[in-house]
Amino acid sequence: MAYSTVLVGTDGSASSFRAVTAAASLATATGAVLVLACAYLPMRESERAAAADRLGELAYKVSGSTPADDALRAARRRAVAAGATEVVLAAEQGEAVDVLVSLASRHGADLLVVGNRGLNSLAGRLLGSVPSEVTRRAACDVLVVHTTDGGR
Repeated sequence: MAYSTVLVGTDGSASSFRAVTAAASLATATGAVLVLACAYLPMRESERAAAADRLGELAYKVSGSTPADDALRAARRRAVAAGATEVVLAAEQGEAVDVLVSLASRHGADLLVVGNRGLNSLAGRLLGSVPSEVTRRAACDVLVVHTTDGGR
């Protein structure tokens, strides 16, 4: 099956960048558009004030969508290095699962790629992990990339 739009979630972590690299390679091989997606949550006012006190002029780097935008720029560099040529960036406020499923629908993604982080954790088993929830809720194919050692 050839994919025309591949969406991959990233949070800027090393493990999410492994998923980005895998998605970029797949998008390159199938000629698909690669959508790099990052969800973010707003900071509480107390956190924002503490960051502003410590960071001064650089406080903008931890507020709003700036951290997500930074993660997406880093992910784009990895995707391009893996061969992706048509890359779209999408940062959106909200919980990761909600954002990924919504963006996949809006971009017409026929494949959603996520890393396996959380699948083998206690929190993931008790609360539900992003990979398992995305797999359950997405209306397109989902590829879970092995990005962690899973405790081996």
